[in-house]
Amino acid sequence: MKRFHMFFDTLRRNGLGSVPVMLGSIILAVLVGSCLLAPLIAPYDPRRATGGINEPPSLAHLFGTTGQGQDVLSQFLYGGLNALTVSFIIAILTTILALIVALASAYFRGWVDDVLTLVTNVFLVIPGLPLVVVLAAFLPPGSVTIVAVLTLTGWAFGARLFRSQALSLREREFIAAAEDVGESRWRIVMIELLPNMGSVVAAYFVNQVVFAITAQASLEFLGLGDGGQVTWGTMLYWAQNSSALVRGAWWTFVVPGMAIALTAFSLALLNNAVDELGNPRLKADRQLAKVGARRKSASLITPVLKK
Repeated sequence: MKRFHMFFDTLRRNGLGSVPVMLGSIILAVLVGSCLLAPLIAPYDPRRATGGINEPPSLAHLFGTTGQGQDVLSQFLYGGLNALTVSFIIAILTTILALIVALASAYFRGWVDDVLTLVTNVFLVIPGLPLVVVLAAFLPPGSVTIVAVLTLTGWAFGARLFRSQALSLREREFIAAAEDVGESRWRIVMIELLPNMGSVVAAYFVNQVVFAITAQASLEFLGLGDGGQVTWGTMLYWAQNSSALVRGAWWTFVVPGMAIALTAFSLALLNNAVDELGNPRLKADRQLAKVGARRKSASLITPVLKK
């Protein structure tokens, strides 16, 4: 019990026990937990018609039925499991790819930096949305295509962000000291550089999950996903196809829409805490606000005048 209290005391001191962070954690835990338990708690098969067409919420179907007579609650649970799994895979892959490019570019410099920076700039200037739509339209529909397309188009900004951070760390004394004692290049990158970029990497990863879940839903809503697979995006696609808005079947599009919005909202709340951990000025502003100070920490820095 003592360790339990010490754990939460540490979270509170670092800003992780604040109301927004706790609220974001609870919302995300409920969504992820319920979707993981979909095979156990979903009342029906999400693909089978188990009721009438566009039945409103009732005891038999708590979230109503779709235009094809399928249970919306079961689709919400299974659809969330698929959508969240794909989104986290995309976030992990884009973060790893961006880190590899950025660390290699910043540490080895020279022609390696020139080539990798050129490739990164090419992907940054390519219009992202048209490229995503074209690739998704020509490749076979399905989760693998969604992961491949969004990973290919989603890593470049992270590489530029990580490269700037790594270049700054590359000039610090502890890197020079590691080189002087004969540490290998890859050990310096993995042991010395990477751990010092933890807060930036964590914030980028959270943003990538939000990017992936909204981009995935957008592609599927446009009909570029696998219509036979149940996800939050395909639920919106079939609701549009069955004219749910015209027929007044609001539950068929409000449920997946709210699920996507709540997931993005909870991750945004958690991202604020991650930003604060990596930015001492934000942490100082929070401490000043607690004691009732109206001035920001930046205004308390003594200016230095150059002669």
